Amino acid sequence: MPSTVQGAAVSLQGVGKIFPNGVAALENLTLNIRAGEFISLLGPSGCGKSTALRILAGLSEPSRGTVVWQGGRPQGKHAIGFVFQEPTLMPWATVFDNVFLPLRLAGQPRAAVATRVMDMLSRVGLGDFAMAYPRELSGGMKMRVSIARALVTDPSLLLMDEPFAALDEITRFKLNDDLLALWRALGKTVVFVTHSVFESVYLSQRVVVMMPRPGRVAMEVLVDAPSRDPQFRTSAEYAGFCRLASEALARAMGTGAAA
Repeated sequence: MPSTVQGAAVSLQGVGKIFPNGVAALENLTLNIRAGEFISLLGPSGCGKSTALRILAGLSEPSRGTVVWQGGRPQGKHAIGFVFQEPTLMPWATVFDNVFLPLRLAGQPRAAVATRVMDMLSRVGLGDFAMAYPRELSGGMKMRVSIARALVTDPSLLLMDEPFAALDEITRFKLNDDLLALWRALGKTVVFVTHSVFESVYLSQRVVVMMPRPGRVAMEVLVDAPSRDPQFRTSAEYAGFCRLASEALARAMGTGAAA
């Protein structure tokens, strides 16, 4: 009978995923995620990062292996928040109504949760844009709406699939800082998928480097840095962690190519 590793909120244990067309996306993926931890899955396209996220979210079932939750899987349709690469907002609805959507689907009356929606919009810096429409927002603002929508249900786990990949560097840096502030304030467990070594090191307590398809863990880089701010981003310490992650990624890709 599988069991979680001591201290892990959720564990992927020997998880494999083979799609109907025969493609093996994951093979023997074992990963332990601790409560309140911010980790990044780093690897090349096609290494199964997004597939692992979808299995954690319950959107896809593993072909083999198990997903084990400490205390049982979170209950409720919106117990897990998911932020996709595209904001996927309803263009005909206001910012408020886009964030309110998961609560409405859960049967919550609008008036009863209006304060909660506005609080979350304020937390992502959009308190003054509740009545705006997506067409009136920048790309970064649309992603803030998507993050607010994922968090408004107070999920225990937040999964983020390359949410900032399409944004310019300045906007991406600002959203990285704001995401870290949200993580510290709300104490969520975050699993963040990225192609960027620099982003993974800046955001994460732990960078999980994955091999090319079929995806599995090649190495983990512990980013033991007490502060994450613009000074850290330009520090020798940050550069050192980025070098470790880059070297681990290069080794993983070399191993995958030879396999």
